[in-house]
Amino acid sequence: MTLPSYTSMFRVFGRIGLLSFGGPAAQIALMHRELVDQRKWLDGPTYLRALSLCMLLPGPEAMQLATYAGWRLRGVPGGLLAGVLFVLPGAVLIAGLVALYAAYGQVPMVQAAFTGIKAAVIVIVLQALLKLSNKALTGWPAYITAGLSFVAIFVFDLPFPLIIGAAALFGLLRTPKAQAAVSHHPHPKTTPLRTAIFGLTLWLSPLIALSFAGATLLSDIGWFFARLAVVTFGGAYAVLAYMTQTVVEQYGWITTAQMIDALGLAETTPGPLILVTQFVAMLTGMAQGGVLLSLAAGAVALWATFVPCFLWIFLAGPYLDQIAARPRLSAALSSISAAVVGVILNLSLWFALHVLFARVTTSGGGLTAMPIPDFATVNWTALALTALAALLMLGLRVGLATALSIMALCGAATEFI
Repeated sequence: MTLPSYTSMFRVFGRIGLLSFGGPAAQIALMHRELVDQRKWLDGPTYLRALSLCMLLPGPEAMQLATYAGWRLRGVPGGLLAGVLFVLPGAVLIAGLVALYAAYGQVPMVQAAFTGIKAAVIVIVLQALLKLSNKALTGWPAYITAGLSFVAIFVFDLPFPLIIGAAALFGLLRTPKAQAAVSHHPHPKTTPLRTAIFGLTLWLSPLIALSFAGATLLSDIGWFFARLAVVTFGGAYAVLAYMTQTVVEQYGWITTAQMIDALGLAETTPGPLILVTQFVAMLTGMAQGGVLLSLAAGAVALWATFVPCFLWIFLAGPYLDQIAARPRLSAALSSISAAVVGVILNLSLWFALHVLFARVTTSGGGLTAMPIPDFATVNWTALALTALAALLMLGLRVGLATALSIMALCGAATEFI
């Protein structure tokens, strides 16, 4: 096959970036159609093995799959081109949405529109939960892992990284040591140690510089989202509750309501949902220092979140066949996926409680930290809008963009009722 030109790659991956609405499943299907079916740049088995690899790695799997495809076609420059084009359109839109939100987010009609969007997001998270459950819960060990992870985070508020680490260890211990024979070899020009040293230095040097420069807010943003990037298994939904706990309760950067709004707006943009980190960072910067600090905070969040995604691909890509042939790694991934089901169930309940009830407290008894709604503060408008969103998206199978638009309009219309 003749290698595509950089111009062709720019056009194709730019198109993918602009059209990548609807979450990972839609994005992966879009790339399969563009790269495998229409242009034959990748063959089907390679695409599927690459997808399995990206699911094993922390970070947004669709963005990493685009990066792998670019790397496979044109090496590191191709990988950088494909990955950046996948993220860039959404990042630009997020920046614009932050400016609009900061200016108009407190207008009553805008808040009412957000109620409609948040009602839709309850259903979107539920859809993600159902899809992942069908794939991840394949036997009683997976159900037990999912159940324990839900209890650990919903009832006991244990840290997300601890839950993921325990699930991975459980998967490793349950798997025999034997592994399939591997006939493939890594790329002959592979230099993993040099790649790792260069990539880690590139990723962390700006964060270290911010720390020494005394830029406390930017440094805290960078280091937090860098830590988050290492544990983002299972997509953005899996870490949103952990992220919310940290940015709202520990740092006090934004409120719970603003975090929910951030997720709703991130759902309306192309690209990976983890771009919600950029929204949170920019909103924090806007509140504490205005436009310039907002832009700087967004840039730091993007750097901390996405640079490691390139590093993981450039390190692991040459060993795709070897990684795919290791049953222990596959078992660890399967166990992590099952745990993520429980974590996303926690997010579904947490999100629904904070949208549907004006007051949610925490049970402070002993070791538990479970959210408890005040049933006297139920928001009947939000409840009705959630039922409408479920009808549209689960019953009538209305597309994501259309459903969000309808729900925003219906939310805004409640101001006139």
